[in-house]
Amino acid sequence: MNQPALFPARAMRAARSGALIGAVVALGALLGGCNAVVLDPAGDVAKQQANLVVISTVLMLLIIVPVMALTVLFAWRYRQSNKEARYEPEWDHSTQLELLIWAAPLLIIICLGAITWTSTHLLDPYRPVSRVAKDQPVPADARPLEVEVVALDWKWLFIYPEYGIATVNELAAPVDRPINFRITSSSVMNSFYIPALAGQIYAMPGMETKLHAVLNKAGNYEGFSANYSGAGFSGMRFRFHGLDDVGFAAWVAKARAEKDRLDRKAYLELERPSENVPVRRFAAVDADLYDAVVNMCVEPGKMCMSEMMAIDAKGGLGKEGIRNVRQLTYDKHARRGAVLAPQPMMVGAVCAPPQPVKQAAAERPAPTGAPLTGAGLPRPGVIGGPPRASADAVVPRANNS
Repeated sequence: MNQPALFPARAMRAARSGALIGAVVALGALLGGCNAVVLDPAGDVAKQQANLVVISTVLMLLIIVPVMALTVLFAWRYRQSNKEARYEPEWDHSTQLELLIWAAPLLIIICLGAITWTSTHLLDPYRPVSRVAKDQPVPADARPLEVEVVALDWKWLFIYPEYGIATVNELAAPVDRPINFRITSSSVMNSFYIPALAGQIYAMPGMETKLHAVLNKAGNYEGFSANYSGAGFSGMRFRFHGLDDVGFAAWVAKARAEKDRLDRKAYLELERPSENVPVRRFAAVDADLYDAVVNMCVEPGKMCMSEMMAIDAKGGLGKEGIRNVRQLTYDKHARRGAVLAPQPMMVGAVCAPPQPVKQAAAERPAPTGAPLTGAGLPRPGVIGGPPRASADAVVPRANNS
């Protein structure tokens, strides 16, 4: 009498099974169109990072998979309708089970810790690459390709000091040649990321970060900013071309054939906020432009950070430095300079042309423990002191470099 009632139940189970199979097939079709560049990159550094992801995932699955399987097994075995399952309400301890529960995670944590420690040092972005590929060390006479990267609003500027060229939203490098990136930003924090080449690294204004990498396979790859930086963030993408030596030489020649020159004036126009900027090339670049960007003193007459740090290391300008400000003609609508008046202001340069950051750091004197003194100011805690010159007599000399 109950036989007809079974058909609706069987039909419902069949429908659910069909829906589940359809969902799995649809998910597989969607994933089939994905480009798993992170797990199958074209650069040796990114490949080592991909191996870390796989190894870490497998080690964690050694715990996750048994726990999930045992959860289903226990739920099925000790269900209420199973009268054959043993009922042991007084059980509270098992030495073998405790050893298994604690030993397995401990061993996995030890393995993950060892892998993390070694990979953190071997894949340090500041560490020059020691190999081109697996079992292929970098040749002793290999000369790395130097690329200076500037994150602008909202585009990327790449400077090749060895070739004297620059590009916007286009990057190229020869295959199997180490690449040394020097990275900074003009205004806000960004993140320089080429998944096929190496991991991401941040670009920050007034600071320089580094990234060392190498490309092993020719191709056309995508690069972008992995850190939200405002309205034009979604269009802050560029193409990275992996070329052989002949193709790279042709690419450099193509850039040198352009008419534009990237000097300080052109850079100040380029750094103005703009979105979805097309590829642009410059046939020549000012040699000290990148160092001026890092020192935040591209504007004529503005004091560089290296100059300011050198002055501070010697005691500062004293009260006379309060008047050493000038108005900015362009401040990216964000009042980047010190705002001491209704109009945006900047600290004016007072000494010789700016030195690069690395030179300023190398020449900075070591601290001696002596008290600091300002220009024309007494030592801290000492009443009186040498006579101060009038503030009106201090005329800072502009730095027009």
